[in-house]
Amino acid sequence: MKKVLGLLISSLLLFFSCHKSKPSLYTLGIFQVNDAPTFNEVRKGFIKALEDNGLEDGINVQLIFRNGMGDIPEVQAIAEEFVNKKVQMIVALSTPCLQAALHATRQIPIIFSSVANPFLAGAGTSPENHLKNVTGISSRGPIKESLAFLKEILPQAKRIGTLWTPSEINSEYYLELARQAARELDLKIIAVPVANKSEVLLSVQELVNRRIDAIYQISDNTINAAFEAVGKVAEENGLPLFGGFLLSTHFGACAALGWDFFDMGYKAGQIAIQVKNGQDPASIPIQYMSKARLYLNLNAAKNQGVIFSKEILKRADEIIGIEEKPSQDSELQ
Repeated sequence: MKKVLGLLISSLLLFFSCHKSKPSLYTLGIFQVNDAPTFNEVRKGFIKALEDNGLEDGINVQLIFRNGMGDIPEVQAIAEEFVNKKVQMIVALSTPCLQAALHATRQIPIIFSSVANPFLAGAGTSPENHLKNVTGISSRGPIKESLAFLKEILPQAKRIGTLWTPSEINSEYYLELARQAARELDLKIIAVPVANKSEVLLSVQELVNRRIDAIYQISDNTINAAFEAVGKVAEENGLPLFGGFLLSTHFGACAALGWDFFDMGYKAGQIAIQVKNGQDPASIPIQYMSKARLYLNLNAAKNQGVIFSKEILKRADEIIGIEEKPSQDSELQ
């Protein structure tokens, strides 16, 4: 009996010894401010970059996903949760998430994406001069190029409407960029503020009453999450709607010039891999997207009284609706 008991105790000691020696997985805390399609695409691209480099959740890394659902105090609580759980890396998908992460820690590496101006958020002063634990991909959009495209399609347009969220520094930043670009293009921006997602429908209806010629909706965390409401009002009023992010054409915009957010997330994932492998975030400059793409929605264009020339159709990277973009094979024939 003593011999059996001794063997049992030895087995238990061996089990717990092995259990304690098992290394914990490298943990990444990933969070976004809400369910906007831009953030969902960034998250998918980020995960794909990890997978393409052999990193799988639960196998050799642990991924903790959180969504603030538009509640800023909740976003701040998530950042604190990540710090308390001692994650090895925080991935901030949006300006509010980056701000919360910076407030929560200056030691844990922070990789950001889908942040219009990381310097306004407190990440540093330039792409090379930033906080030692922070780096990532800026999503600063091609605002002037987008308004120039709108004017190319609607040369008679003068008054351009947009919604914005005063509580978001990224929204305020984009509105100022839009106003600067509009002055250079002899356009005038008519802006209506939005406090939260539930106000978008009423605010865009108010915008329509401001005698605008078209809507160019700047990319905004709050409004992106409720873009269908903007598309609905534009269709009901036959008003041209141009989006500030590519996928807005899937929610009612007739056209959008911008970045591929999946690609943006993928690039952020590649940076995260560098940091996981030992590279100092301080040595990695903050990066920008460079290849703007053009998406068109021909059904929306028809409802909004917009006609795209054959030249514009050929320039498009994606077309949805009643006419498909000619394939490369057909163009060669």
